[in-house]
Amino acid sequence: MKEKNAYILGTELSELHRLGYQHQVWSSEARKAWEIAEFSYGQTILDLGCGPGFCTVELGYIVGDEGKVIAVDKSKAFLDYLDKLNESYALNIETCNTDFTNLGLEDDCLDGIYSRWALAWIKNPEETVQRLAESMRSGAVFVAQEYFDWSTFQAVPHRPALEKGIKSILRSFKEQEGDIDVGRDLSKIFYEAGLEIISTRPLTKYALPGDLNWYWPKTFLNIYMPKLEQAGYMTKSEIEDALDAFEGLEYHNDTVIFCPSMIEVIAVKP
Repeated sequence: MKEKNAYILGTELSELHRLGYQHQVWSSEARKAWEIAEFSYGQTILDLGCGPGFCTVELGYIVGDEGKVIAVDKSKAFLDYLDKLNESYALNIETCNTDFTNLGLEDDCLDGIYSRWALAWIKNPEETVQRLAESMRSGAVFVAQEYFDWSTFQAVPHRPALEKGIKSILRSFKEQEGDIDVGRDLSKIFYEAGLEIISTRPLTKYALPGDLNWYWPKTFLNIYMPKLEQAGYMTKSEIEDALDAFEGLEYHNDTVIFCPSMIEVIAVKP
């Protein structure tokens, strides 16, 4: 499962497993958002930036036999995995291997849209949301969950080597296409697309060694941080020191991880 430029963390098997774990950490927040949005049986819902489809499958059960989930991602490897899941579960899921500028959706065809960490990686979220709004029926709901301030990611007690690694990761994100903190602009983006905000909710995760949340940043750091050497952000020894520092935190009873802060914004088309 090796692709170039499909996903910042790659699409190898290790990343597939990391995304599965990540979904376990965030699945309750996704379901809460879908309840607020009143996603339901018979609807057509777009899963924007679906990845390997962990949310897509759950949405497929929600919309049932008379509904449909359109799953969009630029990773063919992830969509191939989702197609196999769909075949096994016999759900009504349509996969679309494209970026967000070439969706080809008809006007007034969607009852709902869900995106999680999808708008942060594109250079034109305003244009994308505007086009998607045209594809939403009256009363359709758009749910977006994005980072609000990635720089809040920190560990206590402080470890200089780890802090250097986290700052290097953020710098690599800032130099990517898009805005990692696009959550700050979601309300404005939705408003300019003609959508009305019906709910906002801060989303934060606080991790202690050994709990479910702890392994979310741990698995991310173990996969992404080694990529910083090839990209020129850190040396191999700096990366090893940062990962060793994180590993050492697991043996301290006073350790706390505050994960990057997020926001959920839900908007309806009048």
